[in-house]
Amino acid sequence: MKTRPSAKKSSNPNSSIIQKLDQILEMELSGVTRYLHYSLMITGPNRIPIVKFFRDQASEALQHATIIGEKITALGGHPSVRVSPVPETHKHSTMEILEESLGFEKVGMAMYLKVLPLCKNNVALEELIREFIKIEQEHIEEVEKMLKISGDRRL
Repeated sequence: MKTRPSAKKSSNPNSSIIQKLDQILEMELSGVTRYLHYSLMITGPNRIPIVKFFRDQASEALQHATIIGEKITALGGHPSVRVSPVPETHKHSTMEILEESLGFEKVGMAMYLKVLPLCKNNVALEELIREFIKIEQEHIEEVEKMLKISGDRRL
């Protein structure tokens, strides 16, 4: 696997955090594709609010990617141009799409949690990462509520 351009600069004291932020950037960019695809595949009587939910998620993923990319450059890094792979599972029922979405949100949450201890004395970055963790947690809770059927958890 090729080394990320920002990770090559070992003289940069921020190289470890830049590498993690690059991974997050790639994940957030994949979220744009993922959530747009989900929105296009939703069918059925509840389509309109779920499509809006996923399109809002795609827009938010682009915003997060932009902010993370700006932080990478502020730390002296070079943002990745890669996008994490978005597998096509061919599972397109609304419940299956929501389950996939929940898994993706949990991966995102884990990535942000791994960056938090690296923030050290960078209060602005720490606050940003904490805010993104809060947002990811809220998304997880929202999708879990959407997956409930007759009071029972589907997962």
